[in-house]
Order: sequence, then structure tokens, then C-alpha cells
Amino acid sequence: MDSLSSGSALQSLAQLLHGAQEEDDDEHVPQHSVSAMTPGSIGPLKRETTGASCQGKSENRKTIWNTEEVPEGSEFDDIWDPREEPEYQILFKQHLGTEDIFFGMNRKDPSTACCEDMVIKIKLPETKYSDITLDIQDTVLDLRTPQKKLLLHLPYHVDGKNGKAHFFSEEEILEVTLRLSRKFDFINSV
Repeated sequence: MDSLSSGSALQSLAQLLHGAQEEDDDEHVPQHSVSAMTPGSIGPLKRETTGASCQGKSENRKTIWNTEEVPEGSEFDDIWDPREEPEYQILFKQHLGTEDIFFGMNRKDPSTACCEDMVIKIKLPETKYSDITLDIQDTVLDLRTPQKKLLLHLPYHVDGKNGKAHFFSEEEILEVTLRLSRKFDFINSV
């Protein structure tokens, strides 16, 4: 047991771990004394990167982040906007036929995994149809009126180019129907 905790055993372990790395590297790893050995002494030496090499990676040297690092929909975030968020409701809709209802032939169940459409009902009191600005992307719904603002990150990816919106002026409700576009939808629909 004493041989495992001795300084020479630690040096042997460090040489063993450095052995494969030293064959690849041209640098010589200095031997450390037992008193100066730390857990950071084991393994290959880490080289510090300079600021010039970090700037060389980006396409434009003036950018401070890559476009892949910014989540989709963050360009709509506006925390300083004083408009209040309207009430809304997210519903899911299935397309059913008689074979689904009476025979259960298509293996559909009431879960959202078997739904084809997402319906978003937004209450917009004292709003005219001409005042509504609606922008839909794959994961974000952005609605703006003079009194209300809604930035909704959608729970599923949708086909933003083929959606439908209908404003019911009597109820003052905007109903947005969006087709879901999920990777494995072919499994649930026959």
C-alpha cells in the first residue's frame, strides 16, 4: 500500500499517461518533483491560445458571436416594450376520418404526437383587423398591435409559410392555424 502512495509511483503514473502523448509531441515534458506535482501535472500540457487565433476563426473580425450561437427568435425579444401580452390558448388538431373514429385503423390516439395542426387562439379586445401585424417563423410567432404584443416560442416546429389566420371580429379573437413539421410524423400518420 505504501508503494502506491509514494512519489515515485506518482511519477511513474505521470510518465505512463504522458507516454503516448510524448511520442506525438516534439516537446519534452519536464519531470516534476513530488512536492510540486498536482493533478494538473498529469496529462498533456495545455497550450494557451492567443487573441489573434480566436479572431481568425470568425469570418468577420468585428463580429462578437457566430450566428449559430444566437437562438432563433431572439431578434424579436424586446423587454422594453410597454405593451401587455394578450391572453392566448394553444390547441392541437387532428384530421380524422370514419376509419379513425369507428374502426381505429390508423393507430391515432388523443395525444399531441398524433396531431397535424397547432391552433393558437389570441384574444385581442378593441383591435381592428388592419392593426394586426403577424410574423410566423419555424419556432416563433410574433404578433403586434397598437395595444398588445405577443412573442410566443412555439412548442413544436411549424411550417411558417403555409399557415392560416382568421380574425373573428365579434369575439375579438385571432385564430392562427399552423401545420406541424416534426421529424418523425410519418410514424404516426398512415
